[in-house]
Amino acid sequence: MKRPTIRLKPHEGRRARAGASWIFSNEVAIDQSARGLPPGSLVEVEGSDGRKFGAGYYNPNSLIAVRLFETLPGAKIDREFFAGRMAHALALRSALFDRPFYRLVHAEGDHLPGLSIDRYGDSFAVQVTTAGMEAQTEAILAALDDVAAPVNIILRSDSPARKLEGLSSFVRAAKGEVPSHLGLEENGTRYFADLSGGQKTGWYFDQRDNRVFMASLARGKSVLDVFCHSGGFALSAARGGAREVNGLDSSAPALALAEEGATANAADGICRFVKADAVEELQRLASAGESFDIVICDPPPFVKSRKDLESGSRAYRKLARLASRVTSAGGFVMLASCSHNIDRNRFQTECAAGIARAERRASLIRQSGAGPDHPVHPALPETAYLKSLVYALE
Repeated sequence: MKRPTIRLKPHEGRRARAGASWIFSNEVAIDQSARGLPPGSLVEVEGSDGRKFGAGYYNPNSLIAVRLFETLPGAKIDREFFAGRMAHALALRSALFDRPFYRLVHAEGDHLPGLSIDRYGDSFAVQVTTAGMEAQTEAILAALDDVAAPVNIILRSDSPARKLEGLSSFVRAAKGEVPSHLGLEENGTRYFADLSGGQKTGWYFDQRDNRVFMASLARGKSVLDVFCHSGGFALSAARGGAREVNGLDSSAPALALAEEGATANAADGICRFVKADAVEELQRLASAGESFDIVICDPPPFVKSRKDLESGSRAYRKLARLASRVTSAGGFVMLASCSHNIDRNRFQTECAAGIARAERRASLIRQSGAGPDHPVHPALPETAYLKSLVYALE
């Protein structure tokens, strides 16, 4: 069946012409046929000058109206198409990692917008965030079976982004079972994840390289891991030779996994995990005059949408101030943001302001993002969502 065509307004589609896969609603010429298309419909995209942009999917209710697959016009979007994209993604990860624990598909970065797949050995967590990918779920799951032959496939369809697309929220097994507890390995450190109810898909593979760097600084040092979740930075620092590791988080289930990880890594003697509101505990520690050689702050997103930019920026500034107050002289503080709605320059400005308000002098020694299993789409800087800054404090 011939797919409907979405046409752009005159002089629109500049980013798409440069290779971007997003087309915004204000760029689309909404005619009667476009208005009647169900969310997630496969479409062809055409410029006002007749230029063909290829195939994608359309949601008339979304700010990003079209997400392109970056393929030829008229190409079949089916099981074979998804298997080809996944096979390419798997080959890349196989070249990067010698253990089967990584993000296999990173949405636009792997040219599969709205789809993320995390691999935990023979268990795969599939996260669909758009109506267009939801409509292709059957083909996606079949393709994943073809490429990787999983024992378990878990649909983690509980991302808040689904609400913006008019999608329901659920977690279920598409194949096998939903493990509530399983082990994984990263850079030689053993961790445990909950694929049924843990944050994201149960683990944060994106901070892999940043954990390695912070662990390289940790030998003989005291470490405070704020928003520690299930112990990502904390356990890595402990295996890196830290003298003392403290983790803070508000989630009791996540902390239970962190404690189990400490035992598995023979680090339970130096690791201590505390259930607390992170900001309140930082304030308490600062008031008590306590300090640590290394402080790591990897919070949840403070800028969930553009309307949150100012309030979220203030939150990052406050966190930088509090973290700096409890960092020892000659120590290091790492500040991270996973909010794509705040750009790197603004985030760095707020962190610098917070450090200055703590009356500390600092040198920025490292700027980084996510690991290579989270590739950035070259024409979509928004996909470089993770920002990590490491400062040396005097």
